[in-house]
Amino acid sequence: MQILRTTAITAVLSLIFILSPATTSAHNITEILNKHPEFSTFNHYLTETHLAAEINRRITITVCAVDNAGMADLISKHLSISAMKNVLSLHVLLDYFGAKKLHQITDGTALAATMFQATGTATGTAGFVNITDLKGGKVGFGAEDNGGVLPASFVKSVDERPYNLSVIQISQILPSPEAEAPAPAPSSQNITALMSAHGCKVFADALSASDAHKTYEDNLDGGLTIFCPLDDAFKKFMPKYKNLTVAGKQALLESHAVPVYESMQMLKQNNGLMNTLATDGASKFDITVQNDGDQVTLKTKLVTARITGTLFDEQPLSIYTLNNVLLPKELFKAALSPTPSPAPAPEPAADSPKGSKKKKKHNKVADAPSDSPADSPDDDPADQTADENAAVVFNGGGLVAIVMSVWLVVLQLL
Repeated sequence: MQILRTTAITAVLSLIFILSPATTSAHNITEILNKHPEFSTFNHYLTETHLAAEINRRITITVCAVDNAGMADLISKHLSISAMKNVLSLHVLLDYFGAKKLHQITDGTALAATMFQATGTATGTAGFVNITDLKGGKVGFGAEDNGGVLPASFVKSVDERPYNLSVIQISQILPSPEAEAPAPAPSSQNITALMSAHGCKVFADALSASDAHKTYEDNLDGGLTIFCPLDDAFKKFMPKYKNLTVAGKQALLESHAVPVYESMQMLKQNNGLMNTLATDGASKFDITVQNDGDQVTLKTKLVTARITGTLFDEQPLSIYTLNNVLLPKELFKAALSPTPSPAPAPEPAADSPKGSKKKKKHNKVADAPSDSPADSPDDDPADQTADENAAVVFNGGGLVAIVMSVWLVVLQLL
């Protein structure tokens, strides 16, 4: 009997553990540094360069913070915002380094990849940081492209959450000729070349052959966000694209860009309608931004496309890849026309023996709005995206009922 009781109690506890909502160790670097005013300048530029949002999305990360006095030298260089982002990216290590680990580095030296390396902007090993356990209990830090010099040293641990987030203080900014190099002016960026080199060549070729390319370039200096369908998606759409008029092709291409700079974090905070380059007073080629956690989707009246990656992000230009082509309702109005409903069958005459007793049965399926692929502009799966964020939500009341039921069984056994 005792074994049975123990087994039953264990089962209840296991059930509670399994059905309880999972918890995650999310972190917010801005809130962490807000508790330490001596890092206010460093914290400000993490937000200004949109690095804070990138840090918060990472699971395993080490932030090498520099106090306000240490930031003074960097501020005096008057770097562009893109160069400032590169420099600070060099201070975000893509691994966990707490105070204890820093003094237990294998062979005394480690080469840590940084967020600067992850951007693909750094060449060779320029995006790596050398961490060396020095004599006397000191730990030195230096950018790998700084000639082996270790100008900064470990000061203290600010916040540690093993083994996800470590915020440590180092004595000064890490100099890096490559990170500090000025980025090319926005107008010198070859938009189509960037897209062609990263999986959007079909879209880029269509853009180059259209007057929409000039519209993109005219808006570049003031801010531009491009949503670029990947090659597979645009190839499947090409037969329909070729059937559009010249003006229609231009409008479709322009509806894939927004005349403002939008970082990924901004997109996640700006749910709702957005005007595109094709938007004007007569025809509203708007798109709707919707997000769920880390996933951001763009919607028209006809189709949903998911942002699959960041191709380029340096203010004032950002380019994101899509898994689908955005279809404006203004170009595919026929798809919105409802399918005519079948004429209702004539009702039996009032004097019919069955007419007074038989009730008409409504076909709920036929009366509901149609969402079938046949009513859309394209029956290709690439143009018909289902909700990829569907999830089963467990009812909290159901959890309580299950636990209580099992607990009653236990009480009967005691």
